[in-house]
Amino acid sequence: MADPTFAAAAEVLGSALTDLRGAVEGMPAEELNRRPAGEDTNSIAVLVTHAMHSTRAWLSIAAAVEPPTRDRPSEFVAVATDDRELLALLDSMGAECRALLAGPTFEPDRTGLAPWRPGPEAEEPVTAAWALIHALAHLREHVAQALLTRQLVAG
Repeated sequence: MADPTFAAAAEVLGSALTDLRGAVEGMPAEELNRRPAGEDTNSIAVLVTHAMHSTRAWLSIAAAVEPPTRDRPSEFVAVATDDRELLALLDSMGAECRALLAGPTFEPDRTGLAPWRPGPEAEEPVTAAWALIHALAHLREHVAQALLTRQLVAG
C-alpha cells in the first residue's frame, strides 16, 4: 500500500496530467509550437516538455531515487511534430512519475541534490518534502500556463 502522502500526491499529479493533456489534444503542430507573445515566451510544446522533465526529476528526489540525467536548456527549445508525439511524451513520463509515487513510505526529512539547478544551488540539499511540494506546485503552474497558451493561440 502506498504511503498516504504519496497517495495524495498521486491524485494531484493525476489531475494535473489530465488538464495538461487537455491543453495538447487536438492542437495542430503550428499552434503547439507557437510562442504567443514572442520568442521570450514558451510554447505549449516547451511547457509540456519542461513540466514533465522537471516533475519527474523532483519526484525522484522525493522518492529517494537517483534523479535522471536532465538537459534542462534543451527543454526550452522543444518542438512538437504533432499532438500525438507530445501526448506520448506526456503519457510515458506521466507513468514514470506515477511509479515514483507508488512507494510504500515517504521520508520527508531525507535530503537529495538537484544537479540541474543553477550555480551553487546544485550543491544545496533539499528535503524530500520540499521536492514533493515543489514538483506538484511547479507542474500546476505550467499546466495553467499551457491552458492559457492554448486559449491565446487557438483564438
